[in-house]
Amino acid sequence: MKKLIYAVAFMLATYAIEAQVKTPQPSPKTTVQQVVGLTDVTLDYSRPSAKGRTIFGDLVPFGKLWRTGANLNSMISFSDDVTIDGKVLPKGKYAIFTVPKADTWEIIFYKTTDNWGTPEEFKEEDVALRANAKPVLTDRRVETFTLSIGNITNDAADLEIAWEKTFVALKFEVPSKKAAMTSIAKVLAGPTAGDYFSAAQYYYQANIDHNKALEFINKAIGMVKPGDDAPFWHLRLKSLIQAKLGDKKGAIETAKLSLAGAQKEKNDDYVKMNNDSIKEWSK
Repeated sequence: MKKLIYAVAFMLATYAIEAQVKTPQPSPKTTVQQVVGLTDVTLDYSRPSAKGRTIFGDLVPFGKLWRTGANLNSMISFSDDVTIDGKVLPKGKYAIFTVPKADTWEIIFYKTTDNWGTPEEFKEEDVALRANAKPVLTDRRVETFTLSIGNITNDAADLEIAWEKTFVALKFEVPSKKAAMTSIAKVLAGPTAGDYFSAAQYYYQANIDHNKALEFINKAIGMVKPGDDAPFWHLRLKSLIQAKLGDKKGAIETAKLSLAGAQKEKNDDYVKMNNDSIKEWSK
């Protein structure tokens, strides 16, 4: 009897889940992803439609804080710091709030992004940046509220807001030149000590070519500035490679250097590994 009751209950629950009514959302959610220069920009927002209503100055009153969309906060995220009106907006995710007026819009980037609509308590300390933009009246009517990234160049783009016959664009600048120059300088300067270490580690672990691995780790160690100690983990890898190549004497000498570095940095794991290896290779 109990089995029958459980079976009926399961069937009813399944039916209830499957029988949920599905209808179109009045303000469907959308995501826009755009690369500007070398910066990733993402918009997440819901899109209400005008449906014959007068929007600005009526449905959206002038001079009052507006959620700038529908439902959950409209959000924008930047993978790098950007500059707006000469002010730096740190990389991260922000809610977009606006104060529309007939002659100017205030656009607010807000740190708290989990509000439904406008915050119950608007906190000035959560304002990351404020900026002003001029609204433009257009001949083309935009039925559905739209946020987009337009006017894209290598160094800048516009955050665009369009609804009804109003269009607003706020320019933001991205650090493409700085990032590109840093990347170019790094590549043209050649491999770093970390690059050589990673190559040596791969060759050693994959058992590809231990002579080549030794060459790579020696280059990594050779890049240490005069007066500085070689990283003890670099020396540890070199000792392992030397042991693989049959150079136990060299491996012990290198392991002792690694041991000293690990003791200096109080890294007990490397102290133990080096002591164990020295003991094994000394047999």
